[in-house]
Amino acid sequence: MEREKELVKLINVLRRTGRMALQSEWTGGKEDAAAFCTDQYNRVLTRLKEMDPGVGVVFDQLPSPSSLTVVAMASRQLAAYYEDELGPARGFGRGGFDFVFDPQKQKFKEFWEKSAREFEDMGEFIRESIDEWLRHKKEAGGAEKGAAKDAPK
Repeated sequence: MEREKELVKLINVLRRTGRMALQSEWTGGKEDAAAFCTDQYNRVLTRLKEMDPGVGVVFDQLPSPSSLTVVAMASRQLAAYYEDELGPARGFGRGGFDFVFDPQKQKFKEFWEKSAREFEDMGEFIRESIDEWLRHKKEAGGAEKGAAKDAPK
């Protein structure tokens, strides 16, 4: 497989591993999910070190008991390392859905190349804000319950 195609595939695996790790963290992921994601990150890093020895200067293997959050951060950082070479969304999102919007695949491809980073940033903002939103939601729920108890009967 030519180097560029394999890089695209490996970076896609990193992006998805990072996403899966965060999703598992939010949904109460188990130790086996953390172990799987850590192992997947380490395998991709090993292959990238074979293809590009310089990456080993910047990135290390993750220890076995790494948390899902650490795996997600490491995956995103390693994927970001290759953005200059591959672009922020090169090869990402290819496939099944672009034909619906444009039979020639050009308009959707142009849109995705220009906007993929914005979608990623929006997702990142949501992930960073969810804890605060949940805290406010719980506080509001507690205030409503307290008001219901104090209401005259």
